[in-house]
Amino acid sequence: MRLIIAGPGRAGGSIAVAAARSGHEIVGVLSRSGDNPYGPTLAWDTSWPESDLLLIAVRDDAIEDVSTRLSLHAGSFPVAAHMSGFTPVAALDELAAVGVATGGFHPLQTLPDSERGAAALAGSFVGIGGGHRAMDTLTELAASLDMRPFPLADESRPAYHAGAAAAANFVITALATAEDLMVSARIDPVVTRPLVEQAVANLYEIVAESPLTGPIARGDISTVVGQLEAARQTSESVGEQYRLMAEATAIRAGRKGDIQQWS
Repeated sequence: MRLIIAGPGRAGGSIAVAAARSGHEIVGVLSRSGDNPYGPTLAWDTSWPESDLLLIAVRDDAIEDVSTRLSLHAGSFPVAAHMSGFTPVAALDELAAVGVATGGFHPLQTLPDSERGAAALAGSFVGIGGGHRAMDTLTELAASLDMRPFPLADESRPAYHAGAAAAANFVITALATAEDLMVSARIDPVVTRPLVEQAVANLYEIVAESPLTGPIARGDISTVVGQLEAARQTSESVGEQYRLMAEATAIRAGRKGDIQQWS
């Protein structure tokens, strides 16, 4: 395909790199800074090359405004999709009104920079939405990047995106707290890696029962109290984070009543 990327940040840059390596042509890039390493830089007040797909990779709160401005160049792209997991496809209604098939293309992957992001896309899932024409184009793009598409309806986006944010960020918060505690005990946090990897594998492989283990899951209150005290001694911040995550774990384990005994 011939692609135009609007917003060559981490998401747009990752797609640009992966797409180019997969044989697509980046025919234009709309960059706020006016400079990019991915393809010819486009300007609002010049003519644009013909393309097969425009990908909009800007902040959620800018998508609708950018869509309105892009409608002036609608003759250059028959299909347009934003890369947000939260914003509805309806945010592109200004483009739809001028005949562009609109959709959404949200890679369910962390994209720290364009190189590592591009490498991580293969094998990842991607949520796609929109009308039939947009879905066909976005499914083809996903397949070419070795990604696994699944349908993502507008009404599902808030809960889906909250779930994605929880999966990507709450895990980091938990592991960072674990690292603080290991460091306070003068133990290299790397020793937790096999434990973490097996716990995550259990979550996806053991579907008949809860993968939760440890003193909270079994109701060992005295041990939990000792853990909370150790976390508080590490720092006030670590203590508060540990308490909040312990309470969330107790609720998940069906032991909400135990929380009062250690608070």
